[in-house]
Amino acid sequence: MKIEVSSEIRTACPAFAGVAISAKVVNTAYNEELWKKINEFTVRYREMYTTDSIKDMTTIHATREAYKKCGKDPSRYRPSGEALCRRILRGISLYQIDTLVDLINLVSIRFGYSIGGFDADKIVGDALVLGIGKAGEPYEGIGRGELNIEGMPVYRDAVGGIGTPTSDNERTKLELGTTHLLTIINGYSGKEGLRDAADYMIELLKEFASAEDIKQIEF
Repeated sequence: MKIEVSSEIRTACPAFAGVAISAKVVNTAYNEELWKKINEFTVRYREMYTTDSIKDMTTIHATREAYKKCGKDPSRYRPSGEALCRRILRGISLYQIDTLVDLINLVSIRFGYSIGGFDADKIVGDALVLGIGKAGEPYEGIGRGELNIEGMPVYRDAVGGIGTPTSDNERTKLELGTTHLLTIINGYSGKEGLRDAADYMIELLKEFASAEDIKQIEF
């Protein structure tokens, strides 16, 4: 899979850097050991941050600024990394979806990145392009229905949008039958920290999703 960053994103968000990880995986409905790790980290996280202080996290702040520069209100359409962090700081447990989604969410709250997770076999074509959403562009967010992605960073395949920092698309979502994962860590704050997040993602994929044939692309 080739991933390109459009000139409009490079202009609006010149610091942007990304890491894409693909792997053959085995998904499960629930993993007890993973959730022990999630719950332990959640306790520590609530001791470190408040809903006000997370705005100053470099990764979250940079994603919010990217929304503003692209033309979106980050308080109305929150990036997923920030939304997950706010959820646990309000004392609400993370969603329990399936093992792949749950481990991606753990990486997201630990590092503050908004991370896309896709069933690679559902992606049309052999390339993704990161651009900016247009007025009236059709997009069905997972569990959200039609989502207004105008002014929002969006990955598009040969058919259309599949991923934004706020929500991925129903068309390419991860399911229990997913065997080929593509996950993208979006660093609107730049390259610093991306490698640590990618290494942790791979560690979790090996431990909890039997990941094999792992490949990485930095872009």
